[in-house]
Amino acid sequence: MLLFLLTQLYRRKIPPASLPDANGRLFSTSDTSSNLRSKYPFHPPSSLNPTKTRPESKPPKKPKPQYKPPSSLDRSGKKPVRSDLPFDFRFSYTESSHKVRPIGLREPKYSPFGPDRVDRVWTGVCAPVVNPKVASLDEGKVELNLEGKKRRTREKVQGVPLTNAERIALVERFQRHRTKRQINIGRDGLTHNMLNDIHNHWKHDEAVRIKCMGVPTVDMKNVCTQLEDKTFGKIIQRHGGLLILYRGRNYHPRKRPVIPLMLWKPQEPVYPRLIKTTIKGLSIEETKEMRRRGLAVPALTRLAKNGYYGSLVAMVRDAFLMEELIRIDCKGLEKSDYKKIGCKLRDLVPCILVTFGKEQIVIWRGNNYKPHQGGIFLTERELYDDPADSESAVNREKHENSGGNNNKPHERGIFPANEEELSDDGAECASILNVEHHKNTDN
Repeated sequence: MLLFLLTQLYRRKIPPASLPDANGRLFSTSDTSSNLRSKYPFHPPSSLNPTKTRPESKPPKKPKPQYKPPSSLDRSGKKPVRSDLPFDFRFSYTESSHKVRPIGLREPKYSPFGPDRVDRVWTGVCAPVVNPKVASLDEGKVELNLEGKKRRTREKVQGVPLTNAERIALVERFQRHRTKRQINIGRDGLTHNMLNDIHNHWKHDEAVRIKCMGVPTVDMKNVCTQLEDKTFGKIIQRHGGLLILYRGRNYHPRKRPVIPLMLWKPQEPVYPRLIKTTIKGLSIEETKEMRRRGLAVPALTRLAKNGYYGSLVAMVRDAFLMEELIRIDCKGLEKSDYKKIGCKLRDLVPCILVTFGKEQIVIWRGNNYKPHQGGIFLTERELYDDPADSESAVNREKHENSGGNNNKPHERGIFPANEEELSDDGAECASILNVEHHKNTDN
């Protein structure tokens, strides 16, 4: 049967579309596609029509440039900052002095303010208010002009002085139990960037509490002087190393001075050696013997790390009245710290430095030592009361006359002097005490 069908198809020359298999089922034998398109009216939707061109896609977005954080060193198109402060810019105002000149620098004269950020030249030690390259004919006249400008600025900012009542109220507001805001002064002393911190505190409050610790507390008078000189403020109380700095009655935060910030700490210059090979006036053998004796004497005191050393100068001056050599124990302190303390003692006592060996400060009073006259013992608390404040004096007298001190012990003793102020029992006790006193004196 299959052979018959193939013979007939061959004779007709018709391409076989499908042939039955052995089971009678048909299967395709041609390579042409199906004719279902011609039998059924099927039209594909427009979205599936391959002949229709798709809309042109948008060009890809350009990649965003990588984010680069702003650099403080990039000063392209910016002018240097100009500050009208009438003093030289230094890293530390309390731990450096313009009177001592260095003998060398440890690094090139790179300005710690950054390149081209300040209109002052960095000399390796400070940024002077007057350009050192410009020859000045009269340096004394320039200094007088700067001092006059400081005085006028200070008087303008401070205005009318505070009365005693206002000062007491301000001091009470800035005690430890009232506010936690304070500025800490450490081993570097009053630094240049701290001036900006003080003005930031003054933006919100009338005063700021400052705590001094470590090396600067050896000379608290210098700390107070530099604070008032560089900030144009007024210290209204000092208790040990704790200060309260008042901004002034006419201070305005928007008119604060321009203070450029230091971006890094500059390297300290090279100064002459503190300890010489031989002490002046002594031979090498005598110097060695004195150093050996100095390390063997009992220690006057031991300095604590980040402590308060305000009474150290007075202790040394008092000890020099009896002893020739004094040793101060500095175990636990940084080497640079007790070297700075020894340098301050040399200038304030005055004395001669013997050695810094074994974390000790050994000082000698010298052959021709003369006791310091006046100002040996410093007061721990300064209230800065104004004696010219008549109102407070009048109020104090009224308070005393009105019996405001009745609940307090009398200045001369436990019992008042007048028996009229006592009750009946108190007068009887006072009379008994007086009788016993007379009996003891008679015997």
